[in-house]
Amino acid sequence: MALSSSPPKLLFLVTEDWYFCSHRLPIARVARAAGFAVVVATRVRAHGEQIRAEGFALRPLAWRRRGDGPLGAARAIRAIADLYRSERPDIVHHVALKPVLFGGIARRLAFRREADRPASVDAVMGLGSGFSTTRPGARLRRRALGAAVRAVAGRGRDWVVAQNPEDRTALAGLGIDTRRIALIRGSGVDVERFVPLPEPNTGAITVALVARMLRDKGVLEAVAAIRRLRARGLAIELLLAGPTDPDSANSLSEETLRSLAAEPGVEWLGPVADVRTVWRRAAIAMLPSTYGEGVPKTLLEAAACARPVVATDVPGCREAVRAGETGLLVAPHDVDALSEAIAELAIDPLLRARMGQAGRALIEQQFTDAIVARETLALYRAALAGRGRFPAVRENSG
Repeated sequence: MALSSSPPKLLFLVTEDWYFCSHRLPIARVARAAGFAVVVATRVRAHGEQIRAEGFALRPLAWRRRGDGPLGAARAIRAIADLYRSERPDIVHHVALKPVLFGGIARRLAFRREADRPASVDAVMGLGSGFSTTRPGARLRRRALGAAVRAVAGRGRDWVVAQNPEDRTALAGLGIDTRRIALIRGSGVDVERFVPLPEPNTGAITVALVARMLRDKGVLEAVAAIRRLRARGLAIELLLAGPTDPDSANSLSEETLRSLAAEPGVEWLGPVADVRTVWRRAAIAMLPSTYGEGVPKTLLEAAACARPVVATDVPGCREAVRAGETGLLVAPHDVDALSEAIAELAIDPLLRARMGQAGRALIEQQFTDAIVARETLALYRAALAGRGRFPAVRENSG
């Protein structure tokens, strides 16, 4: 078969520009180095110039992660379909559940014939509260969500990416062909940028929670645990690092966060441009998430900085933490267990050091951005080859 003279075009569909930069930029760079033309379609807020400076084509979209409503959703799907028709990509990489759903529908609208459609790589990035919550009506929502995912993902010769084994099993349970599900653990960490840091030399032990300030991230449980430990006389402080999320009904308000930060030993930093500044101050990382994550990047970055982790025993977190080796896992919503786990690490500097070193080794072995990029690039090649196209892609992708 003759090779096309033009490079294969890879289009990322991502809800937010910051998320592309924080979670997909290394993969896009590797794809570009391998000979792909890269297009990024996303809502542009503060990172548009950074994306353009990389040499990627940027296509702004007017949508949000949540809260579009039926009319907004229809407009977004139509805009994505128009974009797909005009760009005619060879591969669309849908990043997270909403792009998977909207992008999958748009791809069908844009190209009625299956033979004309671009290959798709659908990264669910964690099935989240939609599949783990026990709130009223959750079963009906899961059924509807499952039907939607099954309708647009993992069909034909396309691929679905799960970040942890539990999500892979759940996707298979939705009827996705297991032969089309790839397991790629997380988004990767730059281990040259995130390096082991010396433990801060302060009187109190500082614990940090780096995340969007959502109830489901366990922010209130974290504050409650620190409150209990300080009441016992332990010199422990908590850093909350991350923004509120106006697009999420689950977000804590700035007023609530300022009220929490008024308590002794609690500080809310808001958005942090360089999270390494947090790990220079904190000796322990914490994420008491109450729902299924993908593989939390914040925990991987903390481990890369040689910080032991306390997290909940939920999908994604248990991928990032080896219980008893790199950190401790506790049940969701269990403030007593969370408090005890923090105390166990706080009073034992040797245990913190041992777990921190083991966490760094785990990142180097399984979670570097180079590993994730290599696995993803192999998936792109498989997707193109599966559609009968064998592009002239360079093997040197570094």
